This record gives sequence, structure tokens and C-alpha cells, in this order.
Amino acid sequence: MGSPAQTNSMTESVASVAELGDEAMALMKPELHPLDYVAKLMEKQFYPDAVRFVAHALPKREAVWWAWISARRGSGENPPPKIKASLEATERWIAQPTDENRRAAKEAADIAKLGTAAGCAGLAAFFSGDSLAPPDCPAVAPGPYLTAKAVSAAVNLAAMSGEPKQAPEKFKSFVAQGVDVTKRIKLWEGKQA
Repeated sequence: MGSPAQTNSMTESVASVAELGDEAMALMKPELHPLDYVAKLMEKQFYPDAVRFVAHALPKREAVWWAWISARRGSGENPPPKIKASLEATERWIAQPTDENRRAAKEAADIAKLGTAAGCAGLAAFFSGDSLAPPDCPAVAPGPYLTAKAVSAAVNLAAMSGEPKQAPEKFKSFVAQGVDVTKRIKLWEGKQA
């Protein structure tokens, strides 16, 4: 990402579009590296804000993968058939991001319901494409942050599913996984948190 000033500018620009809470925004400092900012959000237990920040920073395909893996982990060993079908459709899109697979992920997400992590992950895959319109209609571009918003919903829902007492540990695990993706793709080169 270049110089520290460029990286810190990215921290501010991502935070500005991620719809973080006021307390999370108050932690923003010009000298804070993005990974340090995520660490501070986690330290203060602003878990949904950390999820939103990482989701808005990641490229779409990597963000959808993060949503999918979180949803898969949050769904347990034997998810209901509708959830399993949505996860499988999203996985197909991740492996082969064709328009056909993207639309199939949306159809499966609708069946799984958008109030589920798996449904939101499938919706994130759909939003990552060029058009929300049916294939035989003029293109309707998705909003620039729809994928990130659906990814945020998927990861947050996955962390809060099941036993409420386990949510903090799930948030920590899921955010660590998202941060690992940023490191693997070298999203923020420079000082590591």
C-alpha cells in the first residue's frame, strides 16, 4: 500500500464508508495503521465495528470468502438443508466466479433467508457482480458497498449464532481470519499489528 501516510489515509477512508459507531470512530487517529485500528476495536470489544471495517477494506471476492467461511463455521457440523445449499452455492461462486454461479448463490440465499449468515454470504456473492437485474434486462449496477454490507451481516450473524456466551470468542476468531486475509493479499503493507 505504499507509504504510512497512504496507509493511514486508507484507514480513514475505509472507516468513513463502513458506518462505524461513534465510539469506534473516536478511536481513529491519523497515525494509526489499519491493523492497529482493528486491534484497538477488538481490544475495546467493538466487534461488529471491526467486522464492518475489515469487510469494507477487503476486495469483493476475498470478502465473500470470509463471509462464507464464517457462515460455514457458524452453521455447525450439520446445518439445515437450506443453509447447506446456500453455503454450497456460495462456495461454487468463490471457486468459479461466473455470472451463473453468482445468480445461483442469490437464489439459494433467498431460500436460506437473508436473516441467516449463509443467506447473507450468498447475497454478498450476488452483490459482487456487475448487475442486479435479470440477465436479459439492462444492467443495474449494485451500490459500491453492498457486497461489504452483506459480508458484514454474514460475519456478524455467524458470530452471534448459537450460544450467546460464545459470541466474543467467535468474533475474535472470525476477525482474526479476516485480518489474516488482509495480510495474505498484502492489503496493508508496512507495520504489522
